[in-house]
Amino acid sequence: MTSAKEAADRWRKRLARQRTRFERARAEAERHFPVITELTARLFSPALLDAATRLAAQTFLTLIPLLFAVAAFAPPAVRDQLLDSLRTVFGLKGTSEEQLQQALRGAGDLRQTTGIIGVLMALVSATSCSRAVARVCERAWLLPKAGTRVAAWRWLLWIVAWVAALVLQGPLRDGFGTGLWLGLPLTFAASVTLWWWTTHLLLSARIGWLPLLPGAVLTAAAVTAMSFSARVYMPAALNRALAQYGSLGLVLMVLSWLIALCAAVTFAITAGAVLAQGPPLDAYLRRPRTEQHTG
Repeated sequence: MTSAKEAADRWRKRLARQRTRFERARAEAERHFPVITELTARLFSPALLDAATRLAAQTFLTLIPLLFAVAAFAPPAVRDQLLDSLRTVFGLKGTSEEQLQQALRGAGDLRQTTGIIGVLMALVSATSCSRAVARVCERAWLLPKAGTRVAAWRWLLWIVAWVAALVLQGPLRDGFGTGLWLGLPLTFAASVTLWWWTTHLLLSARIGWLPLLPGAVLTAAAVTAMSFSARVYMPAALNRALAQYGSLGLVLMVLSWLIALCAAVTFAITAGAVLAQGPPLDAYLRRPRTEQHTG
């Protein structure tokens, strides 16, 4: 009995020493590497993954109606280019490609039933996705929500710009006919520009351009890597899901991919904000402008 108590005491003392060493190491890391400590704390926050999941859900709920509205009212050349871009993004072939063609080319019937009011409603509802992206950016920079009167037109502009960017994905990724060797750097450069502009726009210009650049580069890298890798595994996965579960399988596969994509975007934007405000990048970037816009 005595030996058991002695063994327990030894373990408690050992654990106490280990805890003390850990606390010292953490304090030393916080002193020498404050950015890494802050970055780790932010990236492992449960709220961050929750925000990514909400963003994926909003993207899914708004993307499908918006694509149908664009396919219904856009000229045939734009609709065909949209189809080609979606095929290129996901590397679609076989059954999944046929399903997409039938859906988009049959969307012309919506013009008869909904009219221009349907397009306007799709655009207005799509701003929920804009608001979700804006909230991710605001959380990353620890800013309050912007006033509606200041931000509303920005939400609509962002939706229009991203639909245009999606339509152009096909030729861009193909390097305008030259192949992947030019398409990959072009896609990355365009993605950096688009995400740089996105964060500046949806933050209502409360942060200067230069501090937003690290987040734009990280986000573009994550999105480019995921989108090009999707061309490898998504075609077979989508066709398999369609064969086993029908349209429900297709929905689940797309939603799963969107969750992964939105998690990568959320983590990258947050990491960029933390890195831009800590050493050594803060010495090279202008201080963020954090005046609050009210509306």
